[in-house]
Parts: sequence; structure tokens; C-alpha cells
Amino acid sequence: MSQKDLSQTIPYGDLGIIPLESSRTIGQKVDEFIARWRNDSNPGTSIHFNNYKKDSYIIDAVCPRFGSGEAKGILNESVRGKDIYLLVDVCNHSLSYKVCGQINHMSPDDHYQDLKRIIAAISGKARRITVIMPFLYESRQHKRSSRESLDCALALQELTNMGVENIITFDAHDPRVQNAIPLKSFETVQPTYQFIKAILQHVPDIHMNTKNMMIISPDEGAMGRAIYFGNVAGIDVGTFYKRRDYTKIVEGRNPIIAHEFLGSDVEGKDIIIIDDMISSGESMLDVATELKRRKANRIIVASTFGLFTNGLKKFDEAHDSGLIYRLMTTNLVYQPKELLQRDYYIDVDMSKYIALLIDTLNHDESIAEYLNPTERIERILKKYHQE
Repeated sequence: MSQKDLSQTIPYGDLGIIPLESSRTIGQKVDEFIARWRNDSNPGTSIHFNNYKKDSYIIDAVCPRFGSGEAKGILNESVRGKDIYLLVDVCNHSLSYKVCGQINHMSPDDHYQDLKRIIAAISGKARRITVIMPFLYESRQHKRSSRESLDCALALQELTNMGVENIITFDAHDPRVQNAIPLKSFETVQPTYQFIKAILQHVPDIHMNTKNMMIISPDEGAMGRAIYFGNVAGIDVGTFYKRRDYTKIVEGRNPIIAHEFLGSDVEGKDIIIIDDMISSGESMLDVATELKRRKANRIIVASTFGLFTNGLKKFDEAHDSGLIYRLMTTNLVYQPKELLQRDYYIDVDMSKYIALLIDTLNHDESIAEYLNPTERIERILKKYHQE
């Protein structure tokens, strides 16, 4: 993925990036990409480019807490007239704070509140505010099936009411949540290109064709992304649907009785199971077990967000037993050190992609070519002789 020359188009405003503490690691990578690109460019000489080349575009912002656990957002430098991009990872459970002397790990609610605190601290002084929230806050609570709250819709409306112009998320659980803010910009980005590139780089003997590979959706909700992946890679698609016991609720959901398969024969084929998130991972491993029972070859699990709410033990056992061959997730959410140390894990780095989006939007240029990566996928398949 190459960066096009934007240096001859006037920026919307001086660029400012605010990675909240939850997104500090990926935010620094994004900042380094943009700084390098701009320092290598030859921009115009007008007043609009006075602050174009910098060593860093990160704005110093913090959310300190009182002993009671309450907090406030502080900006330690001016944001007046700037084009601000906020990055937040609401799933980063590694961060903690003290409440009356007790350690409390930050929940998605805490991260979301910190995001609002920083927006409140900006106080309308920025020229434009864009929120990049890879894992969309409360995206699993996207529809109402009984008398219950619609948290994701409420959050989107709250952010736009606070002055946020654009919201960018990745692989939204259900992109129809954007209907809650029909007059504002909402983009949900698929990391399909990055997944295909990572597979080709880390599994050199892979053959992406209908004879040797299939893409599998673990449930009906993931069919859209599986069909797109299958179409651009030229491979068949299969799916499982979950038979649930609707008479019971366990941990907030109806328990799964069985996984039923719809698709062509998987015997002897490499399989990619793709979904938007791995929570506990039980569903993914159940699907992998069913595929192995049908004599599938190597199984690669690919998920945009690796939450691993029950730890990595089951994935270790699954790899050791030959159930799964590789596990892929992105760095859009927090990655524990132990995950990065696993020899079967493939880290899909999304920092360059986010940098491209920010740099392009700062120049008020279209990001359509980055949202639809079909041509880039075709090029990478040719490069690795996968036609």
C-alpha cells in the first residue's frame, strides 16, 4: 500500500493526533509514518504549509485521576484551528487506576469516558475532530431484541453532539449502527487486504484457489466479510450457523447447542475462518473442530479483534493438538506480550493503514481507494503468484 503525493494540496488544518493512553503504541507508529512521509515531501510555500513538516504531530493530552477514581481531561498545548484525530482502544484492559486505594482495571466505559473528557477539553477550539475507534464502543449491543438499551447508537449520537465530525471504525459488528447518525460521516473499514498480505508473507506454501482453499464464516453474522474475502481471493465460501437454546440465558446470551455446516466439501483443503472478533474463542475452536472432523487440512483463524477474554490456554492446546495452524489478529486492540510471543501467532499491523487515512483526510482528499482495496488485493495476489 503506497502513499500518494498529497503535498501540493492544501491541508484542511494543521494536523494534530491525540492517541489516548489506550492507543499509545499504535498512535506512535502512525505518527512516525506521517512524519516520515511529510519530511520526504516537497510541499508548497504558502502559509498553509508553515507547520507541515514536524518531528511529531502528537498533541500532549492526559486524563489524570483523583483518589476517588474521578478524572478530568487536560490538553497541555493549543489545538486552536487544528484538524484533530483522536485514537482510542476501548478494549485495553491492561491499564488500571486506583479507587480509594484499590486497583481497578479500565473497562470500555472508562475508556469511552476519557475520550469524551478530551473532546470536552478541546472545547470547540479545533477546526475539525475525527474519532478513530477501531473497536466500536458497545458495538455488540447494536440492536434491540427486547426492552433493553441501545448503547452503541447512544454513544454515536453523543459523540456527534459533542462536535465530532467523522467517526472511523474497523469491521463494525453491524455497520447499520451508522443509521443512528445519518447526517455525519461514519466509515467502517475491512482489513481484508492486510489479512491476505499477512497470510501470503507468513505461509509461503499457501495456494489461494478453489481447489486448495476455502474461506469459512463461523456464523451468519460474518457472511458478508467472508463472501468479500472469497470473491477477491477467488476461493469458495462456506458457513456454519449456530443452533441455540432460546429457553436459557448463560452469561448474557443463549447457549449454542450445535454448529451446522453449509458449503462444499472441505476435505484436504486449507481453511481460513474469518470473523470480526475473538472473545473467549470457544465458537472459533468449535468451528475448527467441526472442520477437522470433515477432514480439513490446515486451519488459519483470522479475526480483526483478538480480545481473548478467557486467556490463551485453549488456543495453545488447539495449536499443539494440530487443530489450528495459525492465529491472526490485528494490533487495533491491545495485544498481551504473551500473545506476541506465540510462534503460531501472526500480528497484522494496521498502523500504516491508519496513517494513510489520517494523512489523506487531513488534505480533505477522498479515502475511497483505501476503503475498497480490491485492486490492491489483485496486485498482491499477482506478486505472490496466486492468480
